[in-house]
Amino acid sequence: MTRILLSGCNGRMGRVITEICAAKPEVEIVAGLDVNAVQLSTYPVYAHAAEFTGDCDVVIDFSNAAVTEELLTYCTARKLPVVICTTGHSADQLATIDKAAAEIPVFRSGNMSIGINLMMDLLRKCASVLGADYNVEIVEAHHNQKLDAPSGTALMLADAVSEALPYETEYTYDRHERREKRPAHEIGMHAIRGGTIVGEHSVLFCGRDEVIEIKHSAHSREVFATGAVNAAVFLAAQTAPRLYNMSDVIAAQTAE
Repeated sequence: MTRILLSGCNGRMGRVITEICAAKPEVEIVAGLDVNAVQLSTYPVYAHAAEFTGDCDVVIDFSNAAVTEELLTYCTARKLPVVICTTGHSADQLATIDKAAAEIPVFRSGNMSIGINLMMDLLRKCASVLGADYNVEIVEAHHNQKLDAPSGTALMLADAVSEALPYETEYTYDRHERREKRPAHEIGMHAIRGGTIVGEHSVLFCGRDEVIEIKHSAHSREVFATGAVNAAVFLAAQTAPRLYNMSDVIAAQTAE
């Protein structure tokens, strides 16, 4: 059985992960962490990681980027693998994550959906074939409570496209102050925030007289929660310190 310490347990995603784990006999949430340290389920909840002195095999973090450094300090000290699902990290915070990955197994992904990660492979293929003849635009939509824009997923998708293009790209988030033709090498990203939209991402390859669109829509948070739990089970079995991602999980499942 994989024993999980769940950071952000009382948030939207934390509650969904709690429900999924309750239905899986092979996993157990032994404790939770949340700024709102109220026990809403069967496990105890603490405001700070240092308050939990029990045993666990892996940490899932679906909280806020502001607590990342504190959580990584705790995980590094206890040699605990950690699955970081939180997005919106600064450059300094990303550097802290990379530093921790030199000491413990760290899983990080801007999106925990297997569908999104397969979409990235499709985007690399499209970019390698279409090359410089097509302009790339990304449109993402989320609920009105999301803090970061563009989303971590939009940036993941842009990076996947950028890797396969034959030129150095420029990410453009805002055009309202620019009165000029679209530069050929930019990737435009546009964020929509409203209502209860779980997550929608479209990538458009716009060429002469045709547009190719690849789209992913999440209809519930369960797809992300399931991915996080699968990643935790995978990471708990790893011993090599490094930065893991969903491609590693998919490869492990394919090899079974």
